[in-house]
Amino acid sequence: MKCPFCSHDDTQVKDSRPSDDGRTIRRRRECPECGRRFTTFERFQVQQVVVVKRDGRKELFDREKLMKSLLTALRKRPVTQQQISQMASDIEQMLTENGRSEVTSRDVGDAALVALKSVDFIGYLRYASVYQEFTGPDDVVALINT
Repeated sequence: MKCPFCSHDDTQVKDSRPSDDGRTIRRRRECPECGRRFTTFERFQVQQVVVVKRDGRKELFDREKLMKSLLTALRKRPVTQQQISQMASDIEQMLTENGRSEVTSRDVGDAALVALKSVDFIGYLRYASVYQEFTGPDDVVALINT
């Protein structure tokens, strides 16, 4: 692993442990060249899932992009970082376990909505308002009544 500070090619693992969700290995590393420490995360991946966007473009599933959207929806809400990470892990696992190499952005968005609804309703409304392109208060009322 290359050091992010000095770009030295060989760093040493000082500590390894599974993350809270058990699907990731957290490694503390130290660079013998500059002496600085940093953390890396190793995640098991069965296959690369490609997300087909609404306009037909294709891109690899990006867990960090999903995390960012969940964090935005849940900003200043009483939800822990661990809960958000668990939601992202569950969604990622669901997408990889379905056996398809391509999923639509709608599949990802729908999975995020299901996860958010069970964790924080306000976060669910925030995410839905962007994802479903709400145009006014009637859209919010319709979502609440469903």
